[in-house]
Amino acid sequence: MTATSATTDAAARLEQKIGEIQVPEPKSDTEALLLKIGLALPIIGLVLVLVAWYRASDTPYVANQIPMLISGGLFGLGLAVIGLGLFIRFSLARLLRFWMARFVLEQQAQTDRVVDALERVEAALRDRN
Repeated sequence: MTATSATTDAAARLEQKIGEIQVPEPKSDTEALLLKIGLALPIIGLVLVLVAWYRASDTPYVANQIPMLISGGLFGLGLAVIGLGLFIRFSLARLLRFWMARFVLEQQAQTDRVVDALERVEAALRDRN
C-alpha cells in the first residue's frame, strides 16, 4: 500500500464518518418563541416593579408598603432577570451559529486554495523531471 492510497483511504473513511454524523436541527419555531418571551418578560417585570412602587408610594404606612414592594418588586425583578437570560442565550446561539457557518465556509475556501497550490507545485515538479 502506497502513501497516496493510504491517505486516500483515510480521507474516504473520514468523509464517511462525517457523513454519518447526525446533528439535530434547531427548532426555529421554539427558539423564536423563547426569544420573544425573553423580550416580553423584562418589560412585564419592569411594569410590575413600577406598579408595586406606585402602589407602595400611595400608602402612608411602612407596614403596608413592604408587602407590596416584596410581592410586586421582587417578582418583577425576577421576571426581568429570567427574560434577559432567555434573550441573551438565544441571541448568542443565533450569532454563534452564523459565525460557525461563516468560519466553515472560509476554512473550505482556504483548504481549496491550498490544494490548488499543491497541485500546481506537483505539476511543476512533474514537468521539471
